[in-house]
Amino acid sequence: MSPVLAGVLQVLALVVALGLAYRPLGDYMAGVYSSNKHLRVEKWMYKAVGADPNTQMRWPAYLRGVLAFSVVSVLFLYLLQRLQGALPGSLGFASIDPDQAFNTAASFVANTNWQSYSGEQAMGHVVQTGGLAVQNFVSAAVGMAVAVALVRGFARSGTGELGNFWSDLVRGTVRILLPIAAVGALALVACGAIQNFAGIHEVGQFMGGSQQWNGGAVASQEAIKELGTNGGGYFNANSSHPFENPNGLSNLLEIFLILVIPFAMTRTFGRMVGSLKQGYAILATMGVIWLGFTTLMMWTEFAHHGPAFEIAGGAMEGKETRFGIAGSSIFAVATTLTSTGAVNSFHSSYTGFGGGITMLGMQLGEIAPGGVGSGLYGMLVMAIIAVFIAGLMVGRTPEYLGKKIGTREIKLAACYILITPALVLCFTAAAMALPTPPHSMTNTGAHGFSEVLYAYTSGANNNGSAFAGLNADTQWFNTTIGLAMLLGRFLPMVFILALAGSLAEQKPVPATVGTLGTHKPLFSGLLVGTILIITGLTFFPALALGPLAEGLAS
Repeated sequence: MSPVLAGVLQVLALVVALGLAYRPLGDYMAGVYSSNKHLRVEKWMYKAVGADPNTQMRWPAYLRGVLAFSVVSVLFLYLLQRLQGALPGSLGFASIDPDQAFNTAASFVANTNWQSYSGEQAMGHVVQTGGLAVQNFVSAAVGMAVAVALVRGFARSGTGELGNFWSDLVRGTVRILLPIAAVGALALVACGAIQNFAGIHEVGQFMGGSQQWNGGAVASQEAIKELGTNGGGYFNANSSHPFENPNGLSNLLEIFLILVIPFAMTRTFGRMVGSLKQGYAILATMGVIWLGFTTLMMWTEFAHHGPAFEIAGGAMEGKETRFGIAGSSIFAVATTLTSTGAVNSFHSSYTGFGGGITMLGMQLGEIAPGGVGSGLYGMLVMAIIAVFIAGLMVGRTPEYLGKKIGTREIKLAACYILITPALVLCFTAAAMALPTPPHSMTNTGAHGFSEVLYAYTSGANNNGSAFAGLNADTQWFNTTIGLAMLLGRFLPMVFILALAGSLAEQKPVPATVGTLGTHKPLFSGLLVGTILIITGLTFFPALALGPLAEGLAS
C-alpha cells in the first residue's frame, strides 16, 4: 500500500468515526447543559465552593465566575510548582523557577499547555497529576461553559440570563470530560501507553552512559490532553514519545479525541437553538477547512524535491517512522486547527509551506473545528461577521438566528477578532526589535523569524505547540508568552460573554423573504471566504517574511 493511499484511508477512518459519534455525543452534551437535575457528587462540589447552581447569571456575573475560578487556579498551580521540592512524589526534582512557574501556571489554566521545560526532567508525580492533569479537565470545561453561554444568548430572548457558570463548569467536567477521558485512557493503555506511579529507571548503557526514564500516569493525562484540546505532554517529545503514543492505532485514537468534542458541539449548538440545520452549516464550514488544510499539508510533505526526499518517500525529517508522513500531517493539522498543541512530529522540521500551514491554522483562530468550546464560539463570531458583510452588500440590517446584529454586537465581534492578532504581531515585533530575545533563535533568516512568530501565535491562540528551534526558557519569553496566553484566553471571553448578554436581551425578529438563510451552503461558502480573507489581510505580511519566504526559497 502506498503511503498516500494509507493517508487517505486514515482520513476516511477518522471521518467515519467522527460521524458515528457526532449525533449521540452532540445530543448528550445538549442534554447535559439543559438539564435541571444535579448529581449527588455535583451537589457536594457546589456546597464546597458555596455556589447555588440554580441561580441564573447575567453576563457580568458569569464573567466574574470565570475570572475568579481562573485566578485561583493560576495561584494554586503556581504555588504547587514553587513548593515541588518539599512535596512527596517529586522524584527528587527541585522547585520550579518563578518565571517558569508563572508561565506554566498561565499556560495550563489558559488551556494552552505551552511547555518551556522537559516534563520528564522537571515535574514530579504530584505536580503532573494533582496540578497539570486537573487543569486539563477544568480549563477545557471553562471553554465549554463560555460557548454554551453564547449559545444560550442566541436561544433566549427578553432576558440577559446566560445560565450558571458553576453548574456549567461542574457538569462539563463530571458528565462529559471525565467519562470520555476514562474510556480513552483505557484504550491508550490497551495500545501500549504506560500508566503507573513508578520512579526513575535506568534502562541501559548507551555510548558509555546510562539512559533514564520516568514512569507516570501517562495514559490518563494523554487522554484528557487530547480530549480537552490541551496538548501538554508528560514527556518533552510529547505525542511522538512511545510511552504517550505507541503506534499507528493510538495515533488515530488521539486525533479522534482531539476532534470529537469540537465537531460534536455544532450539533449541541443546533439542538439548543432549535435548528439542527444551523449546526450542520457550522459543521460544514469547519469540515471544509479541516479537509482542505489536511490535503494541503499531505501534498506539501509528500512532494518530492530531490533524491533524499524520493528515497524517504517525502519530507521525513522530524517525523516518526511509525507514523510516517500521513499520520504526522493529519495530526499536525488537527492539533493546530484546534487549540491542542500536542505534536507527534516537530513542526519546525516541516517544509517551509508545511510549517506555514500549521501556523495559518492557528491564525484562523483555531475554529475548524477549534478547541472545546472556543472553536464553537470563535466560529459563531465569524458567522456574525459574515452576516454583517452580507447585510452590507444587500442593504439590509443583518440578522443571525433571529437576532439583529447591531452596532453593539458588531463592535464586540470586531474586538474579539482583533485582540489575538494584536497580541501576536505586537509581541513578535518587540521580540525581533529588542537585542536579547533573538539570541534564543537557533536559526537565522526566514526560519528564525518563523520560530518567534510561531511562538506568539501559539501562545496568544491558546495552542501550545512550538517550532522546537526556539529556546523559550528565558525570562523574556516565559513572561511575555505567559502574558500572551492569559490575555489571549480571557480577553476574548469578556467580549464573548458581553455579546451573549446583548443577544439574550433581544427579542427574536421574525424571518422574512429577505432574511439570509444561514443554514444553506451559500452561507457556509460565505463564511469560509470571510475567515480566509480576514486572516489573510491580517497575517499575510508576517507570513511573507517567514514561512512563505522559506517555502519559495527551497
